[in-house]
Amino acid sequence: MDAFFTNGTGCRRRSFLQLGVPMLGLGLADLLRVRGYAAEAKPSTSNKSIIVIWTNGGLSQQDTYDLKPDAPAEYRGMYSPIATTVPGISITERFPLQAQLMEHMSLVRSVHHDNGIHAPSAHWMLTGRFGPTLARSAPQHPGFGSVISRSLGARVPQMPAYVTVPKSEGFGYQGSVYLGKAYDPLEAGADPNAKDFQIPNLTLPDGLKLSSVESRRRLLKKFDTLRRDVDSSGVLEGLDTFKAQALDMVTGERVRKAFDINTEDPRLRDRYGRHTYGQSALLARRLIEAGSRCVTVNTSYWDHHDGIEKSLEAQLPPLDSAIAALIADLKEREMLDDVLVFCAGEFGRTPLINGHAGRDHWANCFSVMLAGGGLKGGQIIGASEKRGGGVFERPVTPFDLLATIYHTLGIPLETHYNDGNGRPTSIVEAGQPIRELI
Repeated sequence: MDAFFTNGTGCRRRSFLQLGVPMLGLGLADLLRVRGYAAEAKPSTSNKSIIVIWTNGGLSQQDTYDLKPDAPAEYRGMYSPIATTVPGISITERFPLQAQLMEHMSLVRSVHHDNGIHAPSAHWMLTGRFGPTLARSAPQHPGFGSVISRSLGARVPQMPAYVTVPKSEGFGYQGSVYLGKAYDPLEAGADPNAKDFQIPNLTLPDGLKLSSVESRRRLLKKFDTLRRDVDSSGVLEGLDTFKAQALDMVTGERVRKAFDINTEDPRLRDRYGRHTYGQSALLARRLIEAGSRCVTVNTSYWDHHDGIEKSLEAQLPPLDSAIAALIADLKEREMLDDVLVFCAGEFGRTPLINGHAGRDHWANCFSVMLAGGGLKGGQIIGASEKRGGGVFERPVTPFDLLATIYHTLGIPLETHYNDGNGRPTSIVEAGQPIRELI
């Protein structure tokens, strides 16, 4: 090994440590991040995971989980409530499949924050904090999927910890920001319902053969002997971890098999629904089962300012089949107690239908759904006012929701990470888990 570093080049091991790391694809900033990650990384014993159904644009609570049948027509909308398997709980008639599983689901009808603009509101719900404005749209804090990835990692080392399907949305706030690029989500990058679905990120570039990648892997293994030249900060150990994870994803079978949705029983695919919502939810289950920790299913856009009935008629049935099949499938596989299902968007919609037969943005009071993960099901948490304009009882904040998620997954709520300025930043601040669910 000494000859490798001296013959013909005069480059010794110590020089390689100074010059060779950038050759492997890491600049100074990346190296410093790896140094920090390697020093603080702790293996997680938690077996919990989460699947997020993100209704990008703002799902109407009055037409789904918090109907107002006694309100005037211009408030109550076009749908009637139907009974569920839990006495006293009703939901929209367009969710008949979920109605049959309500004992596993809980609805929080009193979520609120203080912004009615898409981007700042998405940032609030995904990070717990208000951040961007119209003049400053860049993310200020990491999305909770990246916090989960950083705190727990994947359940199986070869799997990506955090995946978004079909791609990242949430107005750009589902990423890692100051936690580091290693904790950004892996984007599926394609529609799982497509006949020729495959994930581009697991395809080798043209001209690169698998044998070449394996040769590079063997070369990297030789660098293990250099660790005696590295101090206790564990720089190369962290480097090896990230390089190995990337190589394992491309060359290994576990990730490829998890993404190969065509191997799934066609009858189960039919249950989920042969549409993007259903097949994305099924893919999420496959990834979680294979060892991923957090998978976010980003649905189509719910910003229905005009003609809301036509849009909901197209979107509610697929959402119903996707969520219901996912919950039932997890239950049948004895996974539901370990997998939290969370459905939310950046805000809800106005109680009053506007002059264009639509509903506008509304953050004063809206609903989210949680199921599984060991949480109590068959519950309604909080309540909106008579016409849905505000919180009537038990207000819940975005940080309370995140605290519930983190607590369920086994992440200590006192966890802090340094922000971009090096200041320790709480993952939940004053947020508290929703006690009724625990």
